[in-house]
Order: sequence, then structure tokens, then C-alpha cells
Amino acid sequence: MPGTTSRVITVAPLPPEKCAYALARYSRSPDSIQKSLDWVRTHDSAKFLESFYFQYGHASIADLGHIVMCFEGVSELAATEIEDEQLWDGQARSSRYQDFARSGFVTPPEFDAEQSARYEQAGRTLLDAYQTVHTRAAGYLSEKLPRPAEMKEDMYRRNIAARAFDIARYLLFFGVPTGVGQVTSIRTLERQIRRLKASEFAELRSLGDEIASACAERAMCGLGEAPEELVAPTLAKYVDVDSHRARSRADLKQWAGQNLPPRSMPEPGRVDVLRPVNTPAEIAATLLYPVTDRPFRELYEIAEGWTAARRAEVVDVATASRTRRDDLLREFRGGLYAFDLVIDIGAYRDLHRHRRCQQYRQEYTALLGHETPPGIDESGTAAIAAALQSASSLPQPGAQYLLPFASRSRFLFKMDFAEAEYIIRVRSGVKGHFSYRQVAWEMREKLMHLEPELGRLLQATPPWIEDPLTR
Repeated sequence: MPGTTSRVITVAPLPPEKCAYALARYSRSPDSIQKSLDWVRTHDSAKFLESFYFQYGHASIADLGHIVMCFEGVSELAATEIEDEQLWDGQARSSRYQDFARSGFVTPPEFDAEQSARYEQAGRTLLDAYQTVHTRAAGYLSEKLPRPAEMKEDMYRRNIAARAFDIARYLLFFGVPTGVGQVTSIRTLERQIRRLKASEFAELRSLGDEIASACAERAMCGLGEAPEELVAPTLAKYVDVDSHRARSRADLKQWAGQNLPPRSMPEPGRVDVLRPVNTPAEIAATLLYPVTDRPFRELYEIAEGWTAARRAEVVDVATASRTRRDDLLREFRGGLYAFDLVIDIGAYRDLHRHRRCQQYRQEYTALLGHETPPGIDESGTAAIAAALQSASSLPQPGAQYLLPFASRSRFLFKMDFAEAEYIIRVRSGVKGHFSYRQVAWEMREKLMHLEPELGRLLQATPPWIEDPLTR
């Protein structure tokens, strides 16, 4: 074999389960990788995975096989939930570079005929306003920002269109269809399937079933001929519903309704940050955050004032439905800094891509208002307001599909200082969308106040410094 004397040996792509089998055997024997590959060719990978991965619990084996998978025509809401894995690599279609005006929208299967009609009327109104706002914003930007002599006309037009989409995207809504491409390990895909199957949204539950079915079949497309191998047939047999997550959330929501005192803290603003020092109180507050509408600071202060027995009660409620197969919920993970953000959904879709932090969200809502960026005229603002009113009158789950990207919701991001510095530096740059640029700047200001000694390390571009023709 060429290159056998090298210490670095590249391996051509293999079917995911055979790749996992080959690398797992390689780690468990003195043989070379070539001998391990030869072994795999003549032995059944499914039998190996049945024994070591599922029966003996060697879960790390599933990290050795990766699957490329795409989701087409899913709603933006579904795309957001698909991407909600920390060990996830992928991208969704960009609202900056594509025109969504003719894309139509996904109607929630939860709606009856009358509710669907109201939803679809509001959706058409939003997309009409989206197209109008984009056309007017492009004209306005062309007048405000004449083409520099050194910039080619086609590049100038693309930059103007992209910045106009930055404004118009506030009229897009969760029901707009999009596409997502992802590369995940078998273990991450298994967790994703189980999580989607437990979703409150019918679209996501059906996607979980479709992913499992796709794993039991041959790959549908590729650069060459479709392979004969099934994608991940052994995996597909064992992806049951993550009932612990759904049951735990329901139990915590009931406990919070019965035990939390009346809300007393005013809204802390768009960005709030604190550095929890009481770990049990932090975990209790984080467990309660997604099932309430309260600021994280209020929940943390309440939990800090509780006895150890009361905090333990929250933990017990959260773990009561846990089985031997279930990991602790992600809410048990800690972070040095907790950023509580009340931001528009569009900005969240961008910040959500940062994987080196712990992320939690409360229920999407029409009750926190919406952002109104410069460049949106009265017709656009009226369409957003009308959509929020319509969403408030539709049943849940389902009403969330009508929430425009302009609408605000509450999200908790927990991270160490290095990740905070990275997000602030990267997301405040002039190439970014003005919405998350403002969020990143406010994160810097809050963290500077909390950590004055480290503030000199927080490099950021103020949002008032602009270069709209840079992408």
C-alpha cells in the first residue's frame, strides 16, 4: 500500500457504521488500520455494533461514524430545532443571500381548516410586505451608498441586495421553508432523532421518524452512483422517543406553577449578565428557566434564598423520569457567565450557531414585542404587528410558526470568558447583521462592568461604525 511508512494515513470515505466498526476495532487491536479495514470487509458491522454499542454501552463507538444529511422544505422553526445540538456541524440557507418572497410557507399540521386559513392569510401578508420592504430598502441604500469607483457593478449590486435582505428579513417568520445540511456523528444523530420525536410540534416528530427511516435505507444522492450500503441500519432500530426530556419539562412546569412566588423583578433589558457562584442555585434556576417566563437573575436569586432541601426538590422533579439510558439534562451543565438575552428571533438564529456554550430558551412568544429596525416603513411595521396579533389568537403548538423574525423571545447563553470574548469580537464586526452587532456590543458593555480587570481583552467594533458595502 502506498504511504505505509507514513505516520499519517488518510482513509477514503466509508459507510458510517462500517467506519465506526473499523476505527473501533483499530483501537482495540494491535493491527494496522489497513488490516482493520480488511477485517471489516469480511465481517458484519451490525453484529459488532449490536454487541458493543447497544448491549455493552460503548457509546463512544458511535462518534467514529459520521453521516451527511440534508433537510429540504422544513420550516425555519424546525431548522432551529434541528440545529439545537452542541456537537453539530452544518448550515441552513442564508436569509442574507436568498430571496424568500416566493418560497411559500409551511402550515402547521396542528391547525384545522379555519385556523389554517387565518394563518395562511397572515403569512401571505408578511411575505408581500417582505418583498416590498426589500425593494424599497434596496432603492434607499443605493441612494445613500453610491458605488465606489473601485467596486465592480455586480459586486455592488450583490452587497446592496444583501443589506436590503438584512432589513427585510424581519418580515420572515418561523413558517417560511428552508434547507439545512448537517454532518453529525452517529451518536449525535441518535440524540437528535430521540429529541425530535419528543417535540411538541408535529412537524418535528415526523422529521424524527423520517430521519430514522432514511438511516435504514440507501443514501439518496451523491457525487457518484448511489452506494449499495444502507446508511445506518443498526442505529435506526434503536432510536426511541426521548420521553425523559418531555416528562421532565412538564413536571418542572407544574412544580414552578405551584411553588414559585409571584414575579417581582422588572425586565432587566435586552442583555443581562451575571456570574453565578452558587452551583446548586444555578442548576435549579437553569432547570426552571425554560418552563417559565422569568429573567434568569430572578430565578437565581430565588433559588439562592432557598434551603438546600428546596433546591434538591427541583432537582428531584427534573430527574424523576430519568432512566438508565438517559444522560442528565443539559440544564445541569454550568458556565462561568450567564447572559440572559431578550432579542429578536433573527438575531437568535445567528447567535444559535455558537456551539461552545450552553443554550436554553423559553417558549417562543408574541408577548415581548418586536424590533423595528431602520429601513422598515409603516407597511412593514403594520404587517409585523398584525402577524403578532394573529399569532396570539391561534392555538399552541402551531401559533409559533407565525412569529416574524422581528419578534422578541428570551434566551439564556452560558459560557466561559474565552467564548464570550470570541462572540463579542466576531459578532460586533462590520460584516455582521446590525441586530446581533447591537447584542454583541451590549454583551461587551455588561461584561466590562462585571469584570473590569478583564475588560481590556474585549475587542469589539461599536455598532455606530458601519461599512454596509462590506460582506
